Amino acid sequence: MTIRENLEKWEQEYLSPYATLSMNSLGREREEEQCDIRPVFQRDRDRILHCKAFRRLKDKTQVFLTPEGDHYRTRLTHTLEVSQNARTIAKALRLNEDLVEAIALGHDLGHTPFGHAGERALNEVCPFGFEHNVQSVRTVEKLEKNGQGLNLTVEVRDGILNHQTDSMPFTLEGKIVRLSDKIAYIHHDMDDAIRGGILKEEDVPKDIADVIGYTTGERLDHFIHDIVTTSFGKDDIRMSEPVAEAMKKLRQFMFERVYQNPEAKSEEGKAEMLMKTLYHHFLNHIDVLPPDFLRMIDEGEERERVVCDYVGAMTDRFAIATYEEIYIPKSWHG
Repeated sequence: MTIRENLEKWEQEYLSPYATLSMNSLGREREEEQCDIRPVFQRDRDRILHCKAFRRLKDKTQVFLTPEGDHYRTRLTHTLEVSQNARTIAKALRLNEDLVEAIALGHDLGHTPFGHAGERALNEVCPFGFEHNVQSVRTVEKLEKNGQGLNLTVEVRDGILNHQTDSMPFTLEGKIVRLSDKIAYIHHDMDDAIRGGILKEEDVPKDIADVIGYTTGERLDHFIHDIVTTSFGKDDIRMSEPVAEAMKKLRQFMFERVYQNPEAKSEEGKAEMLMKTLYHHFLNHIDVLPPDFLRMIDEGEERERVVCDYVGAMTDRFAIATYEEIYIPKSWHG
């Protein structure tokens, strides 16, 4: 019996009856020989961790554009916090931690530079629209490995696609990541907003704090404990009614005070303009795209979609450098 088969046997004997077992995976688009050491979801996790799109997350905005200071979150640190929250919940509920981790690490691979400002810009100019969860799936299916994709399992791709509020994954592990994403961004965006002087701890309305805690740390702990307690032994992942309601109010509070705050968002208009300008430039100069992207057009992909693939995959720094190279005279550079 191989190491992988022993691990699959352990899953069968130890994990919850509601867990997604590696041996029961719905498989990959292209059949592959099994690894003798790693079950399928662990293998997916490793593929995501080693891919280029994952490395680019370190230089993509989470919420605050070009913040002053070293401790603000990036898209990469957000991803790692989602993964940690999700793994904690999965382990407590005896669900498949490898599947949870693979989904969590891959859920934002398709995010644009400059956070949701970049996503909004591409969604406005691309005739096919642009949603980062859909682009994350396109990244792992089509864009990675020179057009071969990562050939991930159905369960991981489903979790990545359906991590948004308005959709639902079919595995409990995917549902854990979906909630963990919201918990992570509410927690760390508030922490960053406090660090940036936009909020103070005591600004959180008392009716919310009375339910879920008076500090960012207390609230994170409360959310995770509540999900574990409410979901334990059940074929679903959910929060208790009072905590779900408090989270909804806290999210609304964050939209009003942070996500739509003129001080926090003062540079977003510039970022949107930059993204739209780059999109139109490359659409009008399609021949300067890298060979991998030109090959996709030759194979029948729409030019607009491929330009979105290219511009959307950029890091903040590369997008700014590309814009400067095209539009700013070299003698003006500081």
